[in-house]
Formats: sequence, C-alpha cells, structure tokens
Amino acid sequence: MALVLRYAARSDVGLIREGNEDSGYAGPSLLLVADGMGGHAAGELASAIAVASVADLDVHPPEASDVLGALADSITDVGDGISDVIADDPDLTGMGTTVTGLYWLGERIAVVHVGDSRAYLLRDDELTQITHDHTYVQTLVDAGRITEEEAAVHPRRSLLMRALDGMNPVEADLSIREARVGDRYMLCTDGLSGLVRADEIAGHLRDGDPTGVVTRLVDLALERGAPDNVTVVVADVVDVVGFGDVSGVGGSDDVTADRSAFAPVVVGAAGEPRVRLRLPGVRFPDDAQVDPDRPDAPAPFVGGPPTAPQPLIDAEIIVPAAETARRNAANALARSQDRRRLVRMWAWIGGAVAFVVLVLVGILIAATSWLGSQWYVGVNDGGTVAVYRGVPQSLFGFPLSSLVSDSQIPATSLSYQYQSMLNDTISAPDEAGTQIILEALAADAAQCAVLDPPAGCPGSVQ
Repeated sequence: MALVLRYAARSDVGLIREGNEDSGYAGPSLLLVADGMGGHAAGELASAIAVASVADLDVHPPEASDVLGALADSITDVGDGISDVIADDPDLTGMGTTVTGLYWLGERIAVVHVGDSRAYLLRDDELTQITHDHTYVQTLVDAGRITEEEAAVHPRRSLLMRALDGMNPVEADLSIREARVGDRYMLCTDGLSGLVRADEIAGHLRDGDPTGVVTRLVDLALERGAPDNVTVVVADVVDVVGFGDVSGVGGSDDVTADRSAFAPVVVGAAGEPRVRLRLPGVRFPDDAQVDPDRPDAPAPFVGGPPTAPQPLIDAEIIVPAAETARRNAANALARSQDRRRLVRMWAWIGGAVAFVVLVLVGILIAATSWLGSQWYVGVNDGGTVAVYRGVPQSLFGFPLSSLVSDSQIPATSLSYQYQSMLNDTISAPDEAGTQIILEALAADAAQCAVLDPPAGCPGSVQ
C-alpha cells in the first residue's frame, strides 16, 4: 500500500486588514501555515520567510530517521532569516511569525509547531487538535485558572508566549504520529480558529473534497466578519493504488487544469511577487501562486435615481362664506389637537430622558464593577514593573486604572520580548494571575542579569 496526500490550500486577507500577513504551503511532503505579525510589510515578510525556509524540505527531503532534527533546523533557519532582514532594516524589529507544519513520511506524519496556528486531525469522524497553543490564555487554561470557553473570549487571547521573531531562540514542539488511509488533516491560522468553533470545523471537514472544504471554511470566516487574515490547508491520506482520478490532488481553486497532480501550492504573502521582491536573498518554492481574489463588490446603480415627480400646480378655489366659517372652526380644532400632541410629545421626551439617565447610571455602576475586576501588569512612571487594577486607558483625561503594587523590577532589565509586551501591558484574569506574570518577569530579569546574557536581553551580543 502506497499512501499519498491529496491537498488544497486557500488564504484570504479578510474584511478588515489591508494586507495579508498569512502564508500557506501544501506540497507532496509538506503542509504548512504561518501567521505573520508586526504590521504591514513586516509580518508578511516573516511568514513568507517561514514558508520559504521550511518548504525547502519538500525539495531536499531529509533522511526519515532525522526528520525531526531537520524540522528543528528549519525553524532555526526561519529565525535566522528574520534576523537578517531586521539587521538590514532595524525599523522592522518586532516582526515575527507562527509556524505550524506537517511533514509526510509515508505512514507517519511529523509535526512541527510554534505559536497559535493550529493543526487538526479528523479520524473516524472525530476531530482532534494535535497542536498546543503557545499563548498566555492557554497557560491560564493549563493552570486551571480559566476554562476553554473563557479563553475563547479573553481580551489577551492573541498574546503569544512563543513565536519566531529573529531575536530570541525558540524551541519548537516536535512529534511524530501514525498516518492512516482516510485521515484528513487541517492546518489553519487563528483567523479561522478564532471565529469558528471546533464542532463547526468538524462538520465541514466531514464532507467534500479538500478544495471544497477549504473554500467553505474560508467563506464561513468571511461571513462572520473575518477581522484577521484567514489561511486554511486541508489534506487527505489516500492510497495511490487505483487512485486514477487525480483531479484536486495537490491543487485548489487556484490551480489550473494542466498543472501536475502533485504540484505544490503557495498561498498568502509567500506567493505574492511584491513580497518576494522585498526578500531577494530568500529562495521560494518554484511553483507559487497569488491568493484567490476576494469576490467583487456589487456593481453600483448606473441609471441614477428615478426622476423626481413634478410639483403639482395650485388651483384657485372659491369658497362661500359658510364654508369659510366651517373651515376656521376645523382649523381651531386642529390647533387644539396639535397642542395636545405637543404636550404628549414633551411628556414622552421627558420619560425617554429619564429612562436614558437610568440606563446611564446602570451602565456607570456596571462599568465601575467591571473595572474593579480587571487586572494588568505594566510599567509605572518610575520605569519599574507594577500591578494595576482597571484598564490601561483614560476617559476624558481621567485614568481608568489604579496602581496596586510595585514589583521594583526595572523594565529595562527584562528581555526585549517582555519589554515589548509590557509596552502594551499584560492583562490577567485576577490578582493571582498578576503574580504569575510577575514571577515570569522576575525569572526573565534574573536570566538577563548574568555576566553574559542570552540573545534578546539588554547587553547581549546579537
């Protein structure tokens, strides 16, 4: 029995972002998604470097006995590539990317994972997430402090604890799993998993070929507003014996009919020529393509508004005296009715104003209670790490938070990664959660305080 992958991939910029920072790849031996971060022309470069670096394993396959080592080395190559780009343009400092990939070994699948993009396995109609998110909220879930449902709506659910940024060494999660005929694998960025529940994903994965599945899942994310880029890769494990019809193998909606059945597919930023031009020293997969276009907007009305009706011409009316008297009486009655309507209107307005005042008072009470339940860690005016209660904003010049305690840890003693996180503040579910954060920061400061600090720390040799 000879097993192969039948795959499809799609990436969409979404409905809010101006550019696509996601990249995806599907080839005969490798499936990969990468979610770039750092803003326009930075995150897209990082995810493109990730695809280019790891996809080289599809061209130069490693020995089966060394596949995990080769995947680990490819992750190092991604970090080195990002570091080189930052060295050439320091303004891009802060760019980074997630990487989640599956490498095909015939009857086994090797998994490599950094960040919060995900890989799923549908086997015997049961969906399993085979990667573990490297996020702050996932650490809270693992510690039993919040539930999965609370994590899905947590304000800091996108805060990564592990990502490739070219500055800090990163250890990827590596594993090998058994593959079976009938298995269906799906990789996606959080543009999908953040909007679509796992049971909904499972429902779509149970029906149709890979091309139809990726199309439906991306369209579903778009229907729900798609505030982030969305990238999906789906692959089936099939027996090549009697495979016959290879339509859809190694392809997607973007693949022309005359392409090789097992040609690689590149989607997202890594497939865009403008991104590749910014990375002249990076070798990309040969067979690349631009993301599928978003559906065209409805055509505007071309005929102009209907012609407005012509005003009627007043006609002269001669009214007898008796008719005039009756009309005056009717007008007086109408004026009296207008006054009553005016009184009722002002009474309604007064009631509406009172209702609005009550609602605002209720909102104020609820907001005060809510602010009292919010906690975060940030940097105070003295430059040390401190714990705050509330949110790090102000309203009409009045701060919405108050200082609770000062750790006396200088922010400048932390690694650049944590300094960057503190600039945006790090939220916590409760006061106990802030203590967990402070412990992690204290450990980081101690690590950076040695005579020869590691990369990413102030004073380290980059």
